[in-house]
Amino acid sequence: MNNLIVQKFGGTSIANTDRFQAVADLVVDSINSGTNVAVVVSAMAGETQRLINLAKELQESPDPREYDALVSSGEQVSAALLAIALKERNFLSKSYTAHQLGLVTDNSHGRARINSIDTSALEKDIELGVVPVITGFQGVNSSGDITTLGRGGSDTTAVALAVALKADECQIYTDVDGVYTTDPNVYKKAKKIEKICFEEMLELSSLGAKVLQIRSVEFASKYEMPIRVLSSFDSSGGTLITKEENSLESAIISGITCTSDDSKIVLRDVPDTPGIAAKILSPVSEAGIEIDVIVQNVGNDKLTDFTFTVKSDQSEMAVDILKTLIESLGGGEIELVKEISKVSVVGVGMKSHAGVAARMFKALADKKINIDMISTSEIKISVVVSKEKAEEAVIALHDEFELEN
Repeated sequence: MNNLIVQKFGGTSIANTDRFQAVADLVVDSINSGTNVAVVVSAMAGETQRLINLAKELQESPDPREYDALVSSGEQVSAALLAIALKERNFLSKSYTAHQLGLVTDNSHGRARINSIDTSALEKDIELGVVPVITGFQGVNSSGDITTLGRGGSDTTAVALAVALKADECQIYTDVDGVYTTDPNVYKKAKKIEKICFEEMLELSSLGAKVLQIRSVEFASKYEMPIRVLSSFDSSGGTLITKEENSLESAIISGITCTSDDSKIVLRDVPDTPGIAAKILSPVSEAGIEIDVIVQNVGNDKLTDFTFTVKSDQSEMAVDILKTLIESLGGGEIELVKEISKVSVVGVGMKSHAGVAARMFKALADKKINIDMISTSEIKISVVVSKEKAEEAVIALHDEFELEN
């Protein structure tokens, strides 16, 4: 639709009735500027976790179908409350659940993917001057059961809806006023980025930046739907995420991220034979465990060390799987190291600038920060360091590439 934006408000933006009033005012301001608006909402701050805790008091591993039915209910409350707030301001408004909207997903409870959205009812409402308020995070499968899209899934709902409605852009309102060169809580010199391309944002999201759910950025990139990250608490311009323009004019480095939830698994003295990597990693991947940085040392005496990183909450599961494999691999020892962090520099400007890695490694060496593992792509370099050195590494690299300028 022409002259349409989709606005998404996260839990902190609607934490209480005062915040619902403030958000309603933001929506009204957009409408009064001559723009049609469709709204997507998350559950109120803390509500989803409250529901999760209730479920786990009753069953340690809650039934997936009932779990999704429960934790998705917070979004329905939010949608109805915002619609009420808009009606109080004499604007036509209507709340929509995923079922009422026709947001159809696959059958994967807790991590469902969107298959289709029926926007016909929404388009009719918008043409009649109705402001639709849609529940984020939830969908419905082919059996009519409620599904959820995973943590941060309301971002994906909003972007998918913007694509389906052919909106001009998708605005994600949160408690931060944009995407920064690094976490401002880590380094006070962090600078807000006015504009960043999808490719860079995908890397930043996958490497620890928690502003957007990575699937929402993937969706936006695929369909070239601009995303604007804004704060619902102030009126700054935020950060525009859009397609790459001229990388020759881009900053060499756009941002630096740091993770705090990674662990390293080392298999020592495993046989150095063809196919050993597949034998180690395939069972881990098949268990749904995400594998990241991988290093295999040069073999010695027909033995090698094989190292990879996983998320800490999946590390024990990965170790248990590997324990069952050791005998079939022909021997070896398993070591789990949890006190690590992954520090990454990201920027499309790296495509046309040599020497980024050398500058990065020297900056870390000058601070006597040891690099344990290295992973690279065309626009990213990641290093694994000890967790106690992670913030120091971020500051050193932020200064090295002068990102505050």
